[in-house]
Amino acid sequence: MSGPSEDRTPGGPTPENQSPEGPTPEDRDPGDPPLSAAAFDPVAFLESIVQIPSHDGVTDARDFLVATLGDFGVDATVDDAGNVVATKSSPDPEPGPHVVLNTHVDTVSPHVAFERDEDATVAGETGVDVIRGRGSCDAKAQIATLVAAFLRTEPEWGKLSLAITPDEETLSLGAAALTGQLPDTTPSLDGDCYIVGEPTGLDVCSAAKGRFEGTVHLSGVTAHAAEEAGVNAIAAAEDALAAIRTFDANATPHDQLGAPKLTPTVVEGGGATNQVPADCAITVDRRSVPPETADEFGEDLEAAVSDAVADDVGVAFAFTERESPFLEAFATDPTHELVEVVSDAAKAARETTAPDAAADRGGDVRPFSAATEASYFAPAPTVVFGPGDLADTKGAVAHSEREYVRVREVEWAADAATRALRELLS
Repeated sequence: MSGPSEDRTPGGPTPENQSPEGPTPEDRDPGDPPLSAAAFDPVAFLESIVQIPSHDGVTDARDFLVATLGDFGVDATVDDAGNVVATKSSPDPEPGPHVVLNTHVDTVSPHVAFERDEDATVAGETGVDVIRGRGSCDAKAQIATLVAAFLRTEPEWGKLSLAITPDEETLSLGAAALTGQLPDTTPSLDGDCYIVGEPTGLDVCSAAKGRFEGTVHLSGVTAHAAEEAGVNAIAAAEDALAAIRTFDANATPHDQLGAPKLTPTVVEGGGATNQVPADCAITVDRRSVPPETADEFGEDLEAAVSDAVADDVGVAFAFTERESPFLEAFATDPTHELVEVVSDAAKAARETTAPDAAADRGGDVRPFSAATEASYFAPAPTVVFGPGDLADTKGAVAHSEREYVRVREVEWAADAATRALRELLS
């Protein structure tokens, strides 16, 4: 087991006694020539950025990213919504595609201390070189691999953009601003296709369910519990929950994502123990599939509950308030060129970069199991792709106390993304 080295090359590891603000790239004189793309080491960069906290503000990690890109001659900007955006254009970009690489810099609890373990046992595999730490796979490994691919690719036609958002784990205000889905914003990305970095085990995920949240409000009439009077909103919840349970009984499964899912998660109501309750609220979690939209779901659920409860019970559905749109479902045709190019690139890169990886790992085309900012970029062709796993055979990996990513998969994903970009932009 080894810790971070004393190497101070840009994008490299940082001494363990680095200040709490986190590591910064090596100081360079303004007149120094840019470093070559070949000098960028995605694993060393990952070791550094994992040690910069970005769960309670992303400024330090974002500054490190921008400075690192600057060392390699890339003029990245930070927009008003906190997105890091950089673009490379070919000599004649108009006829070609605009490919966008996207992931996020923010992370979530719990805290996981940084560690480089070169002899780990993970998912039943021994002797594995891994990096542990909060955000190591979700999604700082994704930043490392996409930055590597961005730096290594010079478009021969079309153009290439890197867009790193600041708040995917919360409200996705950054992605919503990029796509013009916030008030007083206009789209600043016009991508023809998108590669979104998330831990997929280097599979190519061409679809994902959406995620909505809202509350069914039942209203009755209060009365003394001893009297045969009033309208009991909590009693009406029995019929409302039955309607929720059967809401998708006749739903048509999506060919990639299967059936939608509706789950009641919180029930609140009542006050005095001797009083007929006039109010009850049932919060629900919705995992949607195309073509269902948030508005359609809300209208349909309110109607279904209204039909199920007594006529004297009031029913209203309201989405949980948020500044940005909910993450809706997306689906890209699994035979689309983007999907096939990334899948082929993942398989080819395994042969040269990760020959010791399991033969059945990486390159499969499948749905992603979580909602992502990819939904903001659809209906443009979009795939979710990257190193690491949301969960392994032992349990949760991302967003857990054992978060890790295999080092070989960081290198493999960087190689695969580079191959895919060169195919799309050559």
